[in-house]
Amino acid sequence: MCAERVVIMGAAGRDFHNFNTLFRGRRQYEVVAFTAAQIPNITGRCYPASLAGPGYPEGIPIVPEEELPGLVHREGVDLVVLSYSDLRHESVMHQASIALAAGGSFLLPGPRQTMLRSRLPVISVGAVRTGCGKSPVSRFISRLLAWHGLRVAVVRHPMPYGDLEKQAVQRFSKIGDLARAHCTIEEREEYEPHIREGSVVWAGVDYEEILRRAERESDVILWDGGNNDLPFFAPDLNIVLADPLRAGHEVAYHPGEANFRMADVLIVNKVGSAEPRAIALVERHAAALNPRARLIRGDLKIRARGAERLRGKRVMVVEDGPTVTHGGMDYGAGWLLARSVGARPVDPRRSAAGSLIPVLRAHPRLRRVLPAMGYSLEQVHDLEETIRRSNAEAVVDGSPVDLGRILRVPQPIVPVKYEYEDMGGQLAETVQGFLRRSGLLSREVPSAIPLPAR
Repeated sequence: MCAERVVIMGAAGRDFHNFNTLFRGRRQYEVVAFTAAQIPNITGRCYPASLAGPGYPEGIPIVPEEELPGLVHREGVDLVVLSYSDLRHESVMHQASIALAAGGSFLLPGPRQTMLRSRLPVISVGAVRTGCGKSPVSRFISRLLAWHGLRVAVVRHPMPYGDLEKQAVQRFSKIGDLARAHCTIEEREEYEPHIREGSVVWAGVDYEEILRRAERESDVILWDGGNNDLPFFAPDLNIVLADPLRAGHEVAYHPGEANFRMADVLIVNKVGSAEPRAIALVERHAAALNPRARLIRGDLKIRARGAERLRGKRVMVVEDGPTVTHGGMDYGAGWLLARSVGARPVDPRRSAAGSLIPVLRAHPRLRRVLPAMGYSLEQVHDLEETIRRSNAEAVVDGSPVDLGRILRVPQPIVPVKYEYEDMGGQLAETVQGFLRRSGLLSREVPSAIPLPAR
């Protein structure tokens, strides 16, 4: 019997996980290629033979998504598998139509097929869109777990943009580990804040192996999701964030709406900067689509040491790249801080250099903030050059990473910190109940978990 020929559409993350859980080692399938979108510089590589397993002695090529129609025709592809996130529902159906028109079937793999099971309790933090504030919530929970004396493994959504064989299983416990692994800015943005607070971070490609190794040295697994993707691990407590600054997106994006419907806890975040009617719309959708979920409100506490010195100054505001690019936000914590102290953001388009020119052209609404693109050394250099060439007197760093460690620019860099504000102690209370039910509660949770010292 001939094997069913498969193409997996991805963005260097969920696609590899779906291959590992659904297709690796199964003779009834032959994966002929991955396609790549969203992330630069990942085409032209191969998923290596050492990870692909028997039947793929040359590995599996990664090609641009634009080649999908011709690829399906040329390779006689039977099945196209969508395996990346943060897509409008309409965009998902456009991709399905391309696959169908070329003669293939179209698949959205489900949670039961792709979630790995742990022997430890699993807390998952996900979202309905990129940039809802997952990382601050994950840090809040990891701090709470540490306060209980529990060993927590923070497992991050994959960002394997380098040597896939070397990145199969990654463990980061010190800031120096990031440099040794040649982490990009995007990786540092997610890993560094956890490490600074004493957590061990796991990431990579082979999440079955990652999970088993993390279990050996932990009491709780904390899945810190990426974009608005589904968890890779079956959660015992599934926490999902919605963003009233993008009210309505919780029912308009894939797989964010699925997360919204699956959640045990729905956090309506950023309520301090959102309109009441937008908050009400998200909460109406929650009541209609997931009435069993516990609905709580949260906010982000933004602060920056020495921010008052920025008043009246021209500043280049650098924000988290994914949030303001494919996440669709016009601004982030950096711009909010700049506005609050009376600084004057400059237009990054006027000094854009190299690879940042097409990025800003692709996102013409970004006239007040510069995305912290750093998927390669070239992009880091272009980020530096864009800042140097501007007339900014200072840089407001709204990215999660400390750009002062990475960039060499003449302007002073003011890092902005943002932490989850647990309004009414609702999230702490919820996690407390989960720990008690899991037999892990060692002492009562305080009314407010203290923020880390800076």
